[in-house]
This record gives sequence, C-alpha cells and structure tokens, in this order.
Amino acid sequence: MREGTHNSVSQQAISVWVRDPRIQKNDFWHAYIDYEICLQTDSVYFTKKISTVRRRYSEFVWLRQKLQANSLLMVQLPELPGKNPFFNLNNARQISERMKGLQDFLKQILQSPLLLSDSCLHLFLQSKLSVSKIKACAAGKTHYSVAQAVQRCGLRRFHSEDDLQKALKMCCDSDSDSSDPEPQMKDLEINKAASAASLDFMGSSQEETLSISSEST
Repeated sequence: MREGTHNSVSQQAISVWVRDPRIQKNDFWHAYIDYEICLQTDSVYFTKKISTVRRRYSEFVWLRQKLQANSLLMVQLPELPGKNPFFNLNNARQISERMKGLQDFLKQILQSPLLLSDSCLHLFLQSKLSVSKIKACAAGKTHYSVAQAVQRCGLRRFHSEDDLQKALKMCCDSDSDSSDPEPQMKDLEINKAASAASLDFMGSSQEETLSISSEST
C-alpha cells in the first residue's frame, strides 16, 4: 500500500506507508499485532528524511487523543478505524482493512502544518520511545531531546537507506494488488508459523493485551 501526502503550505512531499503486520506475544496467553510505519519526506518539518518504526493500534489511539488535546480543538482530526471487539489475529482481511485505515489516518494528519509542529507526532513516527516516554520527552522531562530521540532511531531491519528504498518500491509496486489481503499478510503468516501458536482463546487484559485468536486493541 502506498500513500503520498503533500504539505498544503510548503508543497513538500511526505509519503507514509503502514505495512508488515506482525504478531507480538506478551506471554503464553496474550498477543497483539503491531505494524511498520515507513516514512519518506523532503519536508522541512522533518530532520530525518527516511525512517521506520513499529506501532500497535492502541498507540494510534493515544496519538489521536494527544494531538487533539495539544491542538486545543483547532483541528478536527480524522477518525481511526473502529475498535472491533471481535478483531481476529487470523483474519487477513480484517488486518488489511485496519492497516489501510491507519495509513489513511496518518496521511490526513500529515497534511496539517499545525499537527506537523507537534513533537509527539514526530516521536511517534520516528522514535523507538514508548507512549509514556514520548510524553516525558515532549514535556522536556528526559535527559535527551526530541531531536536526539529521533536521531537514535535507526532503520531497524534495513542496513541502509538503499535497502529501505528497495522495500518501499516493492510496496509501491504491489499497490494494484491491495484489494487482495493475502500478499500483504505473508510476513504475518511466517511470523505466526515461527511462533507455533495454536491457541484459540478470546479476551483481553486491562493493559489491552490480546488473546492469540482475537484482538481488542
């Protein structure tokens, strides 16, 4: 999947992809899915022009709430894909639809100059920090700055920017197949097979962890 967004003021490109869903196990009973966010830009709003991070659905929910609060209701934020109590980690179509919804959300908020000036958005997109550390860093309560947190975030599984460029090109080339969720789920199926998870339990914990067969966050 590929989405290109353009800043309405500077007309500089900001392209963002949400891809590569992977099951992450908290323990034997609970798991959740996180997604890779790839960002490429020449916008003056970003010091790091290319990056990848992984985020889960509940972190997107936090980001939307935080951006809405920080903007003092001056911007009406787009909606996230709805929280589905019957979200199934084995359902490729549900996961594909959620990925598209998350990507569309990012695409729209990256069009707002006001939101692009928010440190929480930059830390969410281009740092490895958890939500609690993002809040602390944005409030100046950490020994490192926002810029330092962003610069510390490497290209993760990519050895160079060339590697990421190739991966993004492959992602772009598969746009025409986006109606079929199966190609998008290849990495997820490999991850599931590797974990040999065969549980079939429902429910979630207070920390929004998920059963291996259903997800509530």
